[in-house]
Amino acid sequence: MDYAQALWLYFILLFGIIIVPGMDMFFVLANALTGGRRAGLMATAGIMLGGAVHTLFGALAVGVLTQLPAEVFRAMILIGAAYMAWIGYTLVRSSITVDHIGNAPSRSSWVAFRQGLITCLLNPKAYMFVVAVFPQFIRPQFGPLWRQALVMGVMTVLMQMLIYGGLALTAAKGRDALIGNPQVTQWIGRGAGVLFILAAAFAAWHGVFGHVGT
Repeated sequence: MDYAQALWLYFILLFGIIIVPGMDMFFVLANALTGGRRAGLMATAGIMLGGAVHTLFGALAVGVLTQLPAEVFRAMILIGAAYMAWIGYTLVRSSITVDHIGNAPSRSSWVAFRQGLITCLLNPKAYMFVVAVFPQFIRPQFGPLWRQALVMGVMTVLMQMLIYGGLALTAAKGRDALIGNPQVTQWIGRGAGVLFILAAAFAAWHGVFGHVGT
């Protein structure tokens, strides 16, 4: 797997996980519905900053893992691929529906930003995700780890801005689409699950048969 392939695969996986309705999406919608577009966009900005911090954490984790013997690093890649496959399996098996998106209490833009950041930073699944996923895409042979992390971080925050920010700008329509089309949300989740399984298989293949290390 070359660097361009890794970036494309990460892009597809990133889109798949962010587009699935979840707590971050509901938080943005609730703030936008209560406080207007500005509150929704500030909540999005807080989540984006949290995503940047997760990227930094993932890059540091990869930096530690790459110091391990090649066999151990390869094993960690396979464990991460297995975790990705498990996420995909749970998404495929789940029936994600949105029955109600409640309103958030009226709050200032700064509070919406701060709570979006804290909510994102305190999500333990996000840290498990980056530790499992980042070693699949950040490799020493692709160049300096900091540069790769920077690219992936920019991709992450831009994808969050595109999806969550778009929902903040069209909050009422977004809420109606999620609540009024349960089958669509189910297929979004299942489609993301398939993406995870395919990405896990691809990563495992290159973990076993690819070159790990410099």
